[in-house]
Amino acid sequence: MSHTPHELADDFPEYVEKMRDLKVSDAHFAKLFEAYHEVNRAVHRAETDVEPTGDEEMETMRRERMRLKDEIYAILTR
Repeated sequence: MSHTPHELADDFPEYVEKMRDLKVSDAHFAKLFEAYHEVNRAVHRAETDVEPTGDEEMETMRRERMRLKDEIYAILTR
């Protein structure tokens, strides 16, 4: 797995196959999945000072990551 924390496959290992299937069959899920990974990578870069970010922007990115993760989880568990 990746060294980036909060990867969906690490957080939801029981849904890896379902995520793979949904990325192909559900355009909305695929869009959410990609958006999550973009913001997660941005948060990781900010947390590791690769791309230093202000506290307010960091908090905004973390909230967006949490919102996306919640929406993804809701789809996975329905």
